[in-house]
Amino acid sequence: VSWSSKKQDCMALSTAEAEYVSLSACCSQVLWMRTQLTYYGYHFNKILIYCDSKLAIAISCNPVQHSRTKHIAVRYHFIKEHVENGTIELYFVKTDYQLADLFTKALPTDRFNYLVRRLGMRSLSPQELDRLAKSQ
Repeated sequence: VSWSSKKQDCMALSTAEAEYVSLSACCSQVLWMRTQLTYYGYHFNKILIYCDSKLAIAISCNPVQHSRTKHIAVRYHFIKEHVENGTIELYFVKTDYQLADLFTKALPTDRFNYLVRRLGMRSLSPQELDRLAKSQ
């Protein structure tokens, strides 16, 4: 999740297509961030992106354009080139372990707390927050 989540600017005909468009947008953001970090001396050979859609990964990794995906706007297909060149490497992650859900979905309390812990963070109670505010 980079900066914010937003509504897609195109109409997807399937969930896989919507995930593919999101994956392409993610790729674009990550490549921009890589450029920025390069200015500060950080260099990355490959960028790993974790996605919970096997179909979106399959579309991205398949260099052949199929009749089922030919209607997708050309601007979203640049991710295929980056996957083929090895700039981007896509990995499947089960939805249960998708950390981005923490920032993009309304979650039940137990799932929220689980993802917070996976990020190495703590969820503070109102009492703990109050104590911290008073100690300043």
